Amino acid sequence: MIVSISVGAVNVRLTDVWGIVLHHVTGAGSAPSDPALDQIVWNFRAPRVVLAALVGAGLAVAGAVLQTLVSNPLADPVVLGFSYGATLGAVLVITLGEGAALAGLGVSAAAFIGAVAAGALVFALGQQRGRLAPTRLVLAGVAVGYVFLSATSFVQLQATPNELRTVMFWMLGSVAGAQWDQLPAVTVVVLSTTVLLTLFGRRLNTLLAGDESATALGVDVNRLRAVLLILSALLTGTVVAVAGGIGFVGLMIPHLVRLTLGADHRRLLPLTALLGAVYMVLVDLLSRTLTRPNELPLGIITAFLGAPFFLWLLRHTKGLD
Repeated sequence: MIVSISVGAVNVRLTDVWGIVLHHVTGAGSAPSDPALDQIVWNFRAPRVVLAALVGAGLAVAGAVLQTLVSNPLADPVVLGFSYGATLGAVLVITLGEGAALAGLGVSAAAFIGAVAAGALVFALGQQRGRLAPTRLVLAGVAVGYVFLSATSFVQLQATPNELRTVMFWMLGSVAGAQWDQLPAVTVVVLSTTVLLTLFGRRLNTLLAGDESATALGVDVNRLRAVLLILSALLTGTVVAVAGGIGFVGLMIPHLVRLTLGADHRRLLPLTALLGAVYMVLVDLLSRTLTRPNELPLGIITAFLGAPFFLWLLRHTKGLD
């Protein structure tokens, strides 16, 4: 994170970055001698790097939970339509403007509602004879995702030019313009949800053995799935509300952790959150440096890296039916 803060249109020495951050966080040391440098490091770059870390952690944890929930390593918030539902909710609030405000809906609340609505549809369509079928869930997620995506495209056609520029943020994903006042709510949701899901680690482990085995061990599978669905939707809706639609993070990161450290969720979820945070900080760094002084949307880079991984995973994973 310190390295990412130091690199940009104006490079800042690592020692200067560390000194500025330490001064603002702890009050230690003297105030920075260059106010412009302090502004660049603390007000422009530090908030976006912290937000990128939170977004990466949230998406990765949501992906890990959804993969266990549907017993399918190809699942993630995008594949199951959660992200598209959250995006539609946010875009509707942007275009409705005052009407949405009068209804008491903010962008974050609408994104959360959209994610929950998408998840409810996917799980309703993904059931076969009262049981969740992994292949049906993935297919239902793709279909529901396209429905929400088409609805978002329709809303875009009705938007004014000013609204359209804001809508494109949700479609492509970015942490540019992040402010410190955005971070407390996101931090609370991501950290508390990750801790709570980690406490569910033993029960998540029982789902790996199948519904019957989990029930025999005293786990209420239906209630557990409902709780996991809500928490995953909360994570997805929260990060989409502040960073837009970013794909493949929830697919790649949990699988990489499983390949190296196994599937015990008591270790998997915290390490997935950590690796997801590191990954998204690096993606944000690439977005700012690959085409300097221009900036690439995060979704372009994550798709470029994630799509080949998805194809590899699809080719090498057996037993998806």
